[in-house]
Amino acid sequence: MLVQQILKSKSDDAVVTVAPGSTVADAAKILAERRIGTVVVSADGHAALGILSERDIVREVAKRGGACLSDKVDTYMTTKLVTCTRNESADKVLQMMTDGRFRHMPVVEDGQLVGLITIGDVVKSKLTELAMEKDALQGMIMGH
Repeated sequence: MLVQQILKSKSDDAVVTVAPGSTVADAAKILAERRIGTVVVSADGHAALGILSERDIVREVAKRGGACLSDKVDTYMTTKLVTCTRNESADKVLQMMTDGRFRHMPVVEDGQLVGLITIGDVVKSKLTELAMEKDALQGMIMGH
């Protein structure tokens, strides 16, 4: 299965972004309201400058307490983004996420953000793929 198929299967393919200079508190509020695990930091909503996850925020709160909530997202965002394109396989993306120990991956083509996939999205697609293969094999064995 390809990333583009995973994106098509998502009920909401919009990428939630925050502008550089936004506060960590603003980002945390968006994460809580939207019930998501990460926001992409982007000045224009199209080019990804970084990514900030709930884990990034929790780590900093554990270190410094609530004072970090008034800091800018730029301070804690990951700037060395690992991205994929729509034409990459789910297997490759799953391997990159597992190796890098992260759960969210921006989908970028020609420098433009075209989507965001989560490890949950990839696992769900793999389970669907396995179920289809199982059904096809059962059909072949049973003569259907």
